[in-house]
Amino acid sequence: MIPTVLGVPLDVNSSYLRGPADAPAKIREAFRSDASNTWSEVGIDVGAAGAFVDAGDLKLNNSSQRVDQDFAEIERAVGALLEKDERPVSLGGDHSVTYPILKAFAPRYAKLTIVHFDAHPDLYDEFEGSRVSHACPFARILENRLAKRLVQIGIRTLNQHQREQAKKFGVEIVQMSALPADDRLRIGGQVYISFDLDVLDPAFAPGVSHPEPGGMTVREAIGHLHAIEGTIVGADIVEYNPARDISGMTATVAAKILKEILGKMIAEH
Repeated sequence: MIPTVLGVPLDVNSSYLRGPADAPAKIREAFRSDASNTWSEVGIDVGAAGAFVDAGDLKLNNSSQRVDQDFAEIERAVGALLEKDERPVSLGGDHSVTYPILKAFAPRYAKLTIVHFDAHPDLYDEFEGSRVSHACPFARILENRLAKRLVQIGIRTLNQHQREQAKKFGVEIVQMSALPADDRLRIGGQVYISFDLDVLDPAFAPGVSHPEPGGMTVREAIGHLHAIEGTIVGADIVEYNPARDISGMTATVAAKILKEILGKMIAEH
């Protein structure tokens, strides 16, 4: 079960600024930079021959008139990887991409736990008239029973509607003020990681469309990733906006998060 990196260049469902469609290439560039090496902190050389596969980027319309078509292509492509017993690690893209990705996972992983790192719970029933906004993916995922459990880490923007949604769906929210949350990550079973880069404080990741002060440090994020117990069967890294970045700082952080996720996935097998 080899990890497979897949670029998902979609940002049509962004509610504020476009830009995350350009993220996959920038994350890869930082990942391959000679500024660092390819060893993860769990002692795995993720750059070793055959450690993971890079499947390139999907060809998407990224148009508001063709969202359904793009979602179908994401679901198809991820499903094809799963059929080959590969474990997709998607580079987004706005957070709406997690919904079609999980549609591909659900038939194959009936008891999946999602560990979701984010400043925002993304539980709106609809946002600005859209039910597929990047503010809504986890409402769609849960109402369609695409996962058994959702644990959200680092949340710091809860409003009343999203509190009600969390209660309705039984979401386990660990707000930023309640960290660390290592005890909530002793999950067991199959785990999917959804990592929104704005879970990090803007001091560490300025290249996002919705910066929210008071977030995690990179060290805190890595510590929580390493604390996850269970078999990581897939992941996504989303909401990096290169147009908002400073000196490639956020791309470097995204590449580090990718390295640590891949390291854990490889170490498990």
